[in-house]
Formats: sequence, structure tokens, C-alpha cells
Amino acid sequence: MPSNADILLTFAVPCYNVAGYIDHCVETILAGTQGYHDRIEIILVNDGSTKDDTPERIDSWQREHPQIIKAVHQQNGGHGEAVNTGLRHATGCYFKVVDADDWLDEQASKKVMECLAGFVECSRQAESTPPDLLITNYVYEKVYEGKRTPIRYKKVLPEGRVFDWSCAGSFKPYQNILMHSVTYRTAVLHEAQLELPKHTFYVDNIFVYVPLPSVKTLYYLNVDFYRYFIGREGQSVNEKIMASRVD
Repeated sequence: MPSNADILLTFAVPCYNVAGYIDHCVETILAGTQGYHDRIEIILVNDGSTKDDTPERIDSWQREHPQIIKAVHQQNGGHGEAVNTGLRHATGCYFKVVDADDWLDEQASKKVMECLAGFVECSRQAESTPPDLLITNYVYEKVYEGKRTPIRYKKVLPEGRVFDWSCAGSFKPYQNILMHSVTYRTAVLHEAQLELPKHTFYVDNIFVYVPLPSVKTLYYLNVDFYRYFIGREGQSVNEKIMASRVD
């Protein structure tokens, strides 16, 4: 893997019995980062998959792109521990979680990479620190219903400049900042000593909100970057699955 100084963005991809989805996820990451493949890394974390060939699929991706992709295998620890593992292996300036059954928009990804590259270059010239947090839009993709709902932050967050919390407006109830919205500077996550609990469901909000007190500077890029697949059988946000995990 390239050295830390060269890597703009680490993608951490938790994988648990997702053999039918992981290829599409990785393909979209690679397509959207064309021209920056020497400045990204993709950490594929197999979280003890047993029901399909997820382990073999991520090993295959590592063999195909050994300079970009790293396959990590661990005993099942839950989604949070898979994110923790991705963060432990991360060497990039920024850190993004992409769940294996979701995907990224190609054109938006290109703008994100350009934005991050600009942050790092400007910080080097000015001998300053890049923004702590990049916020982008995400889209609920209800594939089986043929519906999509974008969540955007226009008129709530300033565009085209770095800002602090005093510049943020009032969020509408539907304008949730989810894991899908955030790309943290990796050092901020370490500063916050982020460690998600093992064997615990729905830790996404912990990932988002625990580091926020460490965030001093933000940037909002108004692009529909993350595509959140809703409706997969066995998905954590499936109502029957959520009911079964009520304890």
C-alpha cells in the first residue's frame, strides 16, 4: 500500500455475507476514483462471513488490485468492529465507510476526490490543517420500488467554503447526518478515541456523533455521493430484522 503521505482517502467496507453485492460496491468506488488510484486505499473487512463466498470475493479483489485493496479477515464482531478494523488499517488523510450492499455515485465521487485533493494541497502550501469533516448528500435507493429520495443540506450548510459550527443553520427533521453523509479527517477519529462497541446493532450514530466535538472546521459539497440501498432481505433496517433485535 502507498505511504500515508500519499493517500487522500481510505474507504472501509464492512462485509458480512454480502457476496451478491460486494462486486458492485467496489466497482463503483474504483470507477469514481479514476485518476486517483494511487491516492486511495480500500480496506475490505470480512466480519466472519459463513453463509456465502464473501471471503473469497474480497481476496479476489485484493489479488486484482494489490496496490489499492487490502482484504482483512476477522471473527464476527458486528458492524461496529468491522468499522474499527478498517480504521485501524487506515493510512489515508480522510476516512469513509461504505457498506458493502451500498454504492457510490461515479460523478459525485470524482468531485469528492477533487475536493479532498484541493484541501490537502492548500493545507501544505499554507502549512495548515485540512477541514476536519466533509459533508455530502446521500440518497435512499429503494431499488425494488423504483424510488429514490436524496437527503441534502442546501440552505442549512454554507457551500463553497470552509466554515465552523456557528455558520450552520437549522436542520429539518429529515436532514439526518448519517454515516453516509460524513467523510472525517482520520486524525479527528483518532483524537476522539472512537471505538465502536462489538456485537451491537445500529452503531452508525455513534460513529457520526462521538467525533463531532473534535470537529472545528467543515466543508459541505452538494453532491449525491452515497447511495443507500433500502429493501434488501436480511438488511439491518428491515422491519422484521429490527424487531428480532429489540433486546
